[in-house]
Amino acid sequence: MPRPTPAQLVYGSCTVIFSTLAMLLLSQTSSGVGIAVIAFAALALGLLVAMTVPLPKPRVVAVQQPPAVVEEAPVPVAAAASEPVRQRAAS
Repeated sequence: MPRPTPAQLVYGSCTVIFSTLAMLLLSQTSSGVGIAVIAFAALALGLLVAMTVPLPKPRVVAVQQPPAVVEEAPVPVAAAASEPVRQRAAS
C-alpha cells in the first residue's frame, strides 16, 4: 500500500476533528459508550475521506520518434547542351 500524501492526511484529520465535534454537539451525549461510538464513526469517516482523495497521476513521458526521412525526387536541371545527344553517345 502506498504512503498517504499530505493532502490525504490533512483531509482525513480535518474530517475526524470536525465530524467528531459536530456529532458530539448534535447528539448531546454524555455517556462513555456514546462518545466511543461517535469517535469510532468519526475515525471511519476520516479514513473514508482520506482514501477517496484522488492520487496524483504519474507523469507519462512521451517518447519522441525521430522525424521520418523523406527521400526527395531528384530535381531535373536544365543545362545547355553543347553538342547533340546522339553525337555524345557515339563518341
